[in-house]
Amino acid sequence: MPETIVIETRGLLKRYGAQTVLDSVDLSLPSGAIGLLGPNGAGKSTFIKCLLQLEEKNGGTASLLGKDIDTHGRETRRRIGYAPEQDCHIPGMVGCEYVTYCGELSGMPFEAARQRAHEMLDFVGMGQERYRKVDTYSTGMKQRIKIAQALVHDPDLVFLDEPTNGLDPKGQALILELIERIWKESGISVVLSSHLLHDVDRICDRIVIISQGCIVAHDTLAALKEKRRPEAEVVVANNRESLIALLRDKGWTCSVLNNGNVKVVHGERSINPLIEVMRVEGIAPLEVKESPNALSELFLQALESGKAARV
Repeated sequence: MPETIVIETRGLLKRYGAQTVLDSVDLSLPSGAIGLLGPNGAGKSTFIKCLLQLEEKNGGTASLLGKDIDTHGRETRRRIGYAPEQDCHIPGMVGCEYVTYCGELSGMPFEAARQRAHEMLDFVGMGQERYRKVDTYSTGMKQRIKIAQALVHDPDLVFLDEPTNGLDPKGQALILELIERIWKESGISVVLSSHLLHDVDRICDRIVIISQGCIVAHDTLAALKEKRRPEAEVVVANNRESLIALLRDKGWTCSVLNNGNVKVVHGERSINPLIEVMRVEGIAPLEVKESPNALSELFLQALESGKAARV
C-alpha cells in the first residue's frame, strides 16, 4: 500500500529582506511521527508558518494532506492542528472556554466543540485546572492546553513547535508521553519541531534536519543512524599511547577526548573487530562503548556536511 504523503514542498523559498530564511526546500513526508530538528534560528518555525500560510512564501509550492496550500489553504487548515512556540491563549479566558472557542474557530458547532474540548482536556491530564483562567497556569499547564486546542477539532496532521520549552525534566517527560500517544493511539500525524535531540529521538521515526534554511538530512531515524560514522570510545587505565599507535596502524582515526578516553572511527558495522584487535595485542580496556549520543553525533555530522555543501 503506497504511503500517504502529508507534506510536500518544491523549491519553497522565504526571505526577509535580503536574508534567505528558507532556501528552496524540497521535501516529501509520509504520515507518521516526524521530527523537525535544528538549532534555534535554523528556519523550523518559519517553515511551519509558511505551510500554514501564517507567513507568505516568496517562491515554490507546498501541499498539505495532498492539497496545494495556494488553492486549498482554508480547506486544508480545517484538517490541521497547530501549537505555536509562543503562548497563544486569550487573556481572561477560562481553560475549557478557550479550547471550546478554538474548536468553534475550526468550524465546529458550540455543543460539539464543548464536548470535544473536555475530552481533549482529559487527554492532556487537566482536571479542575480547566475552570481556571489560562493566565494563572504554570508553564506546563500552558503547554498542555496548547496541545488540547491543537487537537480539539480532530485534525489529520498536527504541528507542535517546541512543546517542551521551559519545562523541567518531569514536565518534559509528561508532554512527550502525550505526543507519543497522539500518533500511536489516535493515528494523527505529528510534526515535532525541536532543537532538543532527546525529544525527537524518543518520539519520531522520521527526521528532517534543517540548518540555515536548508535541509541537510532527511530520512527515517533508523536509516540516518545507519549512515553515521561507526565510532567507539575506549576507556583504558594505561597503554593509551600504545593503543592509539595500534589503531592508527589499522588505518583508523583516533583522538583523545577531554575525559581522557580514546575516540576511534573504526569503519566497522560493530565494535567486535576493534575489541579483537586489542585482544590480539594484549591491550585490556576497562570499557569499550559505541559512541554515545548517536543522534547528537548524527546531528553534528549533518550540519557539518550541510555547511560544506554550501561553501
